[in-house]
Amino acid sequence: MAKLYVDKKIRINAPAQKVWEALTSRACTDIWSLEFGSDGPLMHVESDWQLGSPVLWKDEEGTLLVQGIVTAVTPRKMMRYTVFDTRTERPETSPEDGITYELTEQEGNTMLHVRQGDFGTLPDGAKYRALSAQTWDRVLPRIKTLAEVELP
Repeated sequence: MAKLYVDKKIRINAPAQKVWEALTSRACTDIWSLEFGSDGPLMHVESDWQLGSPVLWKDEEGTLLVQGIVTAVTPRKMMRYTVFDTRTERPETSPEDGITYELTEQEGNTMLHVRQGDFGTLPDGAKYRALSAQTWDRVLPRIKTLAEVELP
């Protein structure tokens, strides 16, 4: 079975600290996570983003829709967490599966690299990979705006 990942990058005109804050502060995740719900229920994400901590995606009523665990973290540089839809059976995963953020800062600008998958383990994986790619195309510009303009 072929591995299927979403692989996206965006250059952000802000230091890695601001990009990290845009990715992890509750005020910011409440804004950009709404893009994940644009094709379904509105969601927000809750986590303290520490190694081993839960990552919980909940709808407006507080119902848990997606859950995961932070599996790797180096603040302001890299984070990986698993993501499982609570309404479906969990597929097999490898250590590189889930959502991974990699931040590379150079001269006050940060390249944010996002990788999500492996969708190859899912029935209709190509369809879900395409839908996730479209979602990241909406989310990444929002994160960019938060880091560049809206954070103090």
